Amino acid sequence: MLRWSITFFVVALVAAVFGFAGIAGAAAGIAKILFFVFLILFALSLVFGRSAVA
Repeated sequence: MLRWSITFFVVALVAAVFGFAGIAGAAAGIAKILFFVFLILFALSLVFGRSAVA
């Protein structure tokens, strides 16, 4: 999931350099959503992963 977030961020940067504002904004929005989903899933896996061991 983090890899997809980074990929969309790079796409947004490249699109911004070439002047495609709509594509850059959409790709940046998708990257932001994927990054926050990654953080939430990572935090949940840390919490529930520890409770399963103990």
